[in-house]
Amino acid sequence: MISPSIGVEIQGISENGFTDPGIASTTSELLARHGVVVFPRAHISDADLVTFSRMLGDVVVAPVGGHPEFPEISPVSLDPSRSELARARRSTIFWHVDGVTDDIPQKATLLTARAVSEGEGDTEFANTYAAYDALPESRKAELAQYRVVHSMAAAQLLTHPDATRKQKDAWNQLPAREHPLVWTHRDGRRSLLIGATAGQVVGMTPEAGRALLDDVLDWATQPQFVLRHRWQVGDLVMWDNTGLLHRALPYEPTTPRLMHRTTLVGEEAVA
Repeated sequence: MISPSIGVEIQGISENGFTDPGIASTTSELLARHGVVVFPRAHISDADLVTFSRMLGDVVVAPVGGHPEFPEISPVSLDPSRSELARARRSTIFWHVDGVTDDIPQKATLLTARAVSEGEGDTEFANTYAAYDALPESRKAELAQYRVVHSMAAAQLLTHPDATRKQKDAWNQLPAREHPLVWTHRDGRRSLLIGATAGQVVGMTPEAGRALLDDVLDWATQPQFVLRHRWQVGDLVMWDNTGLLHRALPYEPTTPRLMHRTTLVGEEAVA
């Protein structure tokens, strides 16, 4: 275990080991228990990354910006020459959950480092299961009554606070979705569903809603709930997207940082 509330590290898996169904089964079990699974310096090939991901679940095929040989892989970079989505990825420095405005949020993500930037671009994870469990019972009861509107517009405004009306109108054309602040999962566990896309609390003024969401986010991202992964070339990290927030720490577009990512299709609607 990496920390009391989040993360486990598996040593000694070579690139060829990721085609073993037994490793995939063990990874799934550890992911459910710890939220983040780290394979340091695994140096997994792109072909094996796709194979391993498919043993863990159905894999999203990127509609835009996918790898030319493996469409299941999305290159992650702020350099436009390396990724068509470089500009959009600037908002990933804020805590978020992937796919929260979709019908079903994505199940999990695998990320492997092809190039790193020394001292920049680490990834942090916050365990919102553990954060919920640590709340006083009275606070749990209070938060259970709230519903929150999630949208890409809310996330984009964090990156572009001086956006033009045209930009805002374009963002507002994208789907928004209302979710409970407390996600009750089918296994009975509960997590806090917050992050950059959380823009409005239903039935509250914008000011009061913003204060509530900021307070809950501050609670959930306290050091005892957070794991910071310091990337080395070849690392492979997988995380549970349904019970964790994540963010990339800031790095410059001119740095060499390049990740290859696969994403597992969601299996559980928010309830």
